[in-house]
Amino acid sequence: MKTFTILGLMSGTSLDGLDLAYCILTKDLDQWSFEISKTKSIPYTADMQVELKDSIYLKADELLVFSNDYGTWLGEQAKAFIDEHKLSVDYIASHGHTSHHQPKKGLTFQIGSGQHLANASGQKVVCDFRTNDVSLNGQGAPLVPIGDRLFFGAYDFCLNLGGISNISFEQKGKRIAYDIGLANMILNYITRKIGLDYDAGGELAAKGTMNSSMLQQLNELKYYLLPYPKSIGYEWFVEEVAPIVDATDDTIENLLHTGVHHVCEKVAQQIKLNSNGAETKLFVTGGGALNHFLIKTLQEKLGTATKVIVPNPTLIEFKEALVFALMGALRVEKEINVLCSVTGAKRDSSSGVVYLPG
Repeated sequence: MKTFTILGLMSGTSLDGLDLAYCILTKDLDQWSFEISKTKSIPYTADMQVELKDSIYLKADELLVFSNDYGTWLGEQAKAFIDEHKLSVDYIASHGHTSHHQPKKGLTFQIGSGQHLANASGQKVVCDFRTNDVSLNGQGAPLVPIGDRLFFGAYDFCLNLGGISNISFEQKGKRIAYDIGLANMILNYITRKIGLDYDAGGELAAKGTMNSSMLQQLNELKYYLLPYPKSIGYEWFVEEVAPIVDATDDTIENLLHTGVHHVCEKVAQQIKLNSNGAETKLFVTGGGALNHFLIKTLQEKLGTATKVIVPNPTLIEFKEALVFALMGALRVEKEINVLCSVTGAKRDSSSGVVYLPG
């Protein structure tokens, strides 16, 4: 039996902030188990949100400088967290923050330089989990399904509602996963128009009514017609989705209400398509799982055949950080942590780059 103590770092497309999860992982033969021991979420300042969001527009040298600075910042946050709780850490596993994701061009980039992170934290770091898969002609996403398989295999479907909605499930002995489409990215984009980071509990959305024209335009986005494996990034949102929201003259409540129904319709569509009418259990995590109106709407659209299961708040909020901790452990153990059945790559891989503090 092996035990690993890993600090998982996650920054997602919803731009909420940095999640830190100190995880104790145990491998007993081929069985993995976990304990999330300590956690912290560090909200991004308004300035940092803008910097991260606009990093796709930076020139190459400016982007690399920003990546180095952000890596140092990550390291400083990690060191403060480790020192505060007097933690013993084998290594840090960091997702970084995705600035560019264009797998068709063989391009994916997560800012947050691993060397700067290692130097600032004084810890061994595993990061850059996507590049290797993209170099193998994969999507480089989603990556969380390895955690779904090893930690949450008791559920028929695992749904993550971060900035983007993605799903994973077993089909004929293979793990299948892909980005369904929108989730918090559109909802947070709407609330920021009135100076709110998000719609707490979906309270504003619940007060709204449907804008049929906006719903139709969102439902007809070409991405939804593509076969999997497939994934999307912030560039897609800027080009395809934001213009629809910006051109819709309606109240914030109605925009949110319509956005929630769109998200739930597309998720329910995929669950029904892949469950073949059987009774199923859907495990939901990510910030969207805390949106009570969204979860209620999703259950209504799924009907009685699928039971929506929302775990405790710690797992909801820190599941992705937990899974990147697992991916770090698998990389160090030279085990597969990215599945080609998910990404469409030439083969499974043990992805991630290791940095030692200088």
